[in-house]
Amino acid sequence: MPEQPPYLRIADELRRRIAEHEWSPGDRLPSRAQIAQECGVGENVVRRAQELLISQGALEGRAGSGTYVAAPRQRVRVVRSSAREQPNGSPFRADMKAVGKSGDWESRTEAKVPAPAEIASRLGIDEGDLCVRTVYEFLADGKPVQLSTSWEPYDLTGGTLVVLPEGGPHAGVGVVNRMAEIGITVSHAVEQPEPRQANAEEASLLGIQKASLVTHIRRTYYSDEGQPVETADIVIPASLCEIVYEIPIGR
Repeated sequence: MPEQPPYLRIADELRRRIAEHEWSPGDRLPSRAQIAQECGVGENVVRRAQELLISQGALEGRAGSGTYVAAPRQRVRVVRSSAREQPNGSPFRADMKAVGKSGDWESRTEAKVPAPAEIASRLGIDEGDLCVRTVYEFLADGKPVQLSTSWEPYDLTGGTLVVLPEGGPHAGVGVVNRMAEIGITVSHAVEQPEPRQANAEEASLLGIQKASLVTHIRRTYYSDEGQPVETADIVIPASLCEIVYEIPIGR
């Protein structure tokens, strides 16, 4: 078995010392130089270990002051389930209401954007075909907890009342209900989640450290004829949210 990288070993040691109450929430950690000397590693190893724990919410860095044990945070529950689509409401708002928070979002839509190669492949169209792209920032009590970039083929919705996901009489009701308005039945969605580190833009928008752990979900909705009707890249920060999948059981 490969030897554990030194920074992960130090991260485990810091976690242990926190769990055993050597340091409590709000306590300032010793300097990196002191920890490095105690553990027999370089300061860069300690820095990487602390950055990992900051990204996971166990520590917090304060500019010009040092690194502190973070107070426990209750993560927002984000439920993934096509069964939660509602005729006149938002599953996200319903989820936030269930945990006592106010759910909302901000969005920006651009029509007739050429599809990049990966998006075209996911939508079953040619690279460069026109799409409607909408960028979302989902908020819980006014604070960002989720990002999403959605793509829909312009040929599918162009000239209809649902061409703009956040405009017109059917704004904000979700892909399934909007597609139903133009006679398309969405039968299922496919989601591919994978962990990765946040890039600088994502970290800035979400208010987390650069390279913090996030879950990147590639989601595609399909019609009952097997046609992709929308695809999205969803980014959920691990330190702020827990992801729960609901799996409907047929009878």
